[in-house]
Amino acid sequence: MITKRDITVAAVTIGLTMSFVIANSKIANLDSSIFDWNDIPVKETKTGSVRTFFRSSTATLDELECHVTTLNAGESSHPPHKHPEEEVIIIKEGTLEALVNGNMKRVGPGSVVFQASNQMHSIKNVGNTPATYHVFSWHSPGTMKK
Repeated sequence: MITKRDITVAAVTIGLTMSFVIANSKIANLDSSIFDWNDIPVKETKTGSVRTFFRSSTATLDELECHVTTLNAGESSHPPHKHPEEEVIIIKEGTLEALVNGNMKRVGPGSVVFQASNQMHSIKNVGNTPATYHVFSWHSPGTMKK
C-alpha cells in the first residue's frame, strides 16, 4: 500500500529532479538568421531609444549581442565604464565622441570603434541631431559572470 510518506518523497524527488533539469538545460545557440530593421521593437529610453536585435549563445561564444542605440543630441549612453566583453560600435548617423584609451575622439557615419576588454569607454552625442550606432559585443568562453 502507498503511504502519504511515499507520495511526499516521490513529489519532492520529482520536484528536485525537474529543478535540476531546468537549471542545467541549454538554450539553443543562435542560428544563421536575418533581423529586419522594421521588425525590431523600439524601446524608448531617457536618452533616446534602443533596438535589441539578439542576445544569445553561439557555437563559439557564451554570448553574442547586437543592439542599435539612438542618442538624442547632447546625451551619453552611460558614464564611462568597463566590462570583460569586447565591443564593436559602427556609427550609422550623427556625430559622436568616443572615449578610447583615455582620449575623446569625434567620429561620424561609417566610423568603427573597437572597445577592448576591461578598458574604460563611453559614447556621447556631440551633434545637433540624434545619433544612431550599432553595437556588437561578445563574451568569449569563461568571461561571463554566472
